[in-house]
Amino acid sequence: MSLSDLFSRKRKDEPDATEAGADAPAHPTKALAKFLASLNAKSQPLLLDLGPVVGTNVTFFGEELGCKILVENVFKDIDQHVSEGKVEQLPAFLAKRFSQGENAVDGILCWDIFDYLDWKAAQALAKELVRILRPDGAVLAQFSTTESKVSGPPTYTKYIVVDRQTLQYRPYAAARGKQRPLVNRDIQRMFEPLRITEQFLLKNNLREVLFRKAAEPGATRSRGEEGGPTPSGSDSIDTDHRAAD
Repeated sequence: MSLSDLFSRKRKDEPDATEAGADAPAHPTKALAKFLASLNAKSQPLLLDLGPVVGTNVTFFGEELGCKILVENVFKDIDQHVSEGKVEQLPAFLAKRFSQGENAVDGILCWDIFDYLDWKAAQALAKELVRILRPDGAVLAQFSTTESKVSGPPTYTKYIVVDRQTLQYRPYAAARGKQRPLVNRDIQRMFEPLRITEQFLLKNNLREVLFRKAAEPGATRSRGEEGGPTPSGSDSIDTDHRAAD
């Protein structure tokens, strides 16, 4: 799908990041730059974003990394299961959610998806992400460290990349609220055998975590760095975006 088709579909499906919420407050991110650095070391990396589609993020990562971007909207999957009264089926669904083979992608953006999953569903999703991540690949995820005390209808958050150090948080309607926060040891267990290489506790009680998969024995890193079909109900977008010379 071309970038023009992507943005056309985006406008039809939901407001673009440049529309409502453009004045949302900015928040620091400490892990994003580390995530980008890990992918900058690769030639034409493949990036998986767990959604939702944000046009300005597609542009940002394309220009920063010259990468191919896959968007698989798992938030939409959660909403569908809630609205159909099938939340108990989420673990089995997520265990088969991704059509990619083993070691298929270089980087994964989870955002805060795990905050909306119970333990079994979170385990199933993490296991799939570990499976499709390439050796020496990276996963960026955020986890709440406190119980949500927000009143009113539940919301998800679009994380809009402003630059390497800054994100905007823009809420949008959700069918399910945040679940009980995961403790650090459970997060580590969930993503084994990946290792946590960076984690930052932010002032807003979000924990940013960067996971890395071990490189294959004897593999050399590029650029001089040291050290089938999509399931129904998904919103999958596959687009190439190369940085301009």
